[in-house]
Amino acid sequence: MSDLKKILQQARSNGTAVAHFNVADLVMLNAIEASARELHVPVIVGVSEGERDFIGVRQIAALVRSLREEHGLPIFLNADHTHSLAKAVEAARAGFDAVAFDASAQPLERNAVSTREAVEALKAINPGLLVEGEIGDIGTGSQIHETAPDVTAGLTTPEEARQFVEATGVDILAPAVGNRHGMVRSMLESGARTHLDIARIEAIKAAAPVFLTLHGGSGTDDRDLSAAIAAGMEIIHINTELRVAWRRGLEDGLARLPDDVVPYRVLPFAVASVREVAMQRLRLMNRKP
Repeated sequence: MSDLKKILQQARSNGTAVAHFNVADLVMLNAIEASARELHVPVIVGVSEGERDFIGVRQIAALVRSLREEHGLPIFLNADHTHSLAKAVEAARAGFDAVAFDASAQPLERNAVSTREAVEALKAINPGLLVEGEIGDIGTGSQIHETAPDVTAGLTTPEEARQFVEATGVDILAPAVGNRHGMVRSMLESGARTHLDIARIEAIKAAAPVFLTLHGGSGTDDRDLSAAIAAGMEIIHINTELRVAWRRGLEDGLARLPDDVVPYRVLPFAVASVREVAMQRLRLMNRKP
């Protein structure tokens, strides 16, 4: 089976992107795995520091590895938004395929120094591990916000991207191009959507020809996502959309089975709800009807 680097190279050649879905429990993992297997496409499972604390670092690594081995599915594991070197090293030693080292809250020069230290430490553990760095401001929190944060002041410039990649040696860059974490309530109520700076993506790709990942993809206009992929994004993160689907599915299951206390009869409603969103996003990113 191809490793993650080869999968991303194939996506670049095919003009597609690999979906990155965060999980916090077995409901979400089962829904994502089943969706990718049905469509015969690769997928990345992401777990933030909080999600790893809840699931367990070695436990999620074992689960993803077992799905890969049992079904021959190109499913990969990323340590999403890892803020400390200790947490990054823990994920690398557990067998993760990628680590997103996030020092973007620091000034750019300090971010580059910290990220370079992480790249060197993680590659010493596993030379094949892909390491991601992040620059710019896309807000925080994969949740529902009452108002949209203003991220225009923190957009990544092509020159910043070039300098950061050269200084750090990262395999993957996560720039700020109009994307933002979470969704605003109006997205749920009126269908409002986030729009991306496609020209900026193209310029960053030309200046820093590494793999690019789009964080905060939830609530982004479909046409913008397709254009972002064409402009050079190889990975698209979706988290909040899945969390909303998880909650709605769970509420539906509890409403339909108000007296049932058996988890494996109630939770399939949540699986189905998450799977519906995952299927839609996988079809879009892989240009499948």
